[in-house]
Amino acid sequence: METKQQKFERLAEHRMNDTLKKMKLIGNLANKKNYDYTDSHVKAIISTLEKELKVLKSTFEMEQEKEKKTFTFKKNK
Repeated sequence: METKQQKFERLAEHRMNDTLKKMKLIGNLANKKNYDYTDSHVKAIISTLEKELKVLKSTFEMEQEKEKKTFTFKKNK
């Protein structure tokens, strides 16, 4: 039976590889021989990717913070 960590690694590897392929395809759009685009197009693409990366990082950080939070009435010695 697959553990939670094994499932995470399997899915993360698959999804990351898909994402990297898609990013490479987006990068191919930079070829001026095949495409015409403006600086605003480029800024919109990069801005969206950066925002989504921040959201992703925040999601993982918030999940880690959930695990750290504890409460106790025990007095410090």
